[in-house]
Amino acid sequence: MPDGQIDHDDAPRPETRREQILDAAAECFRDHGFHGASIARICATANMSPGHVYHYFENKEAIIAAIVERDLDRVLALTAELRVAREPLEALLLASDDGVSEKLDAGSAALRLEIVAEASRNERIAAIVREADRQCLASLVELLRELRVQLGLSVDDGQLGAQAELLAAMFEGLSIRAVRNPALDHTRVKEMFRSVIGRTIAADC
Repeated sequence: MPDGQIDHDDAPRPETRREQILDAAAECFRDHGFHGASIARICATANMSPGHVYHYFENKEAIIAAIVERDLDRVLALTAELRVAREPLEALLLASDDGVSEKLDAGSAALRLEIVAEASRNERIAAIVREADRQCLASLVELLRELRVQLGLSVDDGQLGAQAELLAAMFEGLSIRAVRNPALDHTRVKEMFRSVIGRTIAADC
């Protein structure tokens, strides 16, 4: 390649740059909080200029929206994968182990709690979080519906909604436990989660 010629194949793709910004922002939000994580700090962590960051995101709220959307996409992909699994219930119980590990991870817990805290005082962030929650619960309800049908159990929309809320509360609560009791026994918690999830799905209330 002639001197001075740019190898465009080696240039970071837009998706890569965007993910780089999101990863840097997530780190800053975890370490410094939403208000302490300035755009300048995010730029320094991402090793990018402010112009690059603003090319992809209008402001910090847009960055949080993208982080929430990225997490939602992962959850929706997981529930879609579980619905087509050969043994959906067994696959769900196995996947719950990864879910417990993620929620108990100190860094993930700090980021999740920071976003929820900001949503409690910022209506724009709250709207983003609530819409993501709505889609996540709707996907979980459909997974639970299919599981109960396969098990030959009755299907009631109200009960499915309550079951989904219970499972969501269980997993989301782990982020708080990760902060309050970082020494808790992960293995025992995973075992209990598998047991409770199985009983919840099979319950007729």
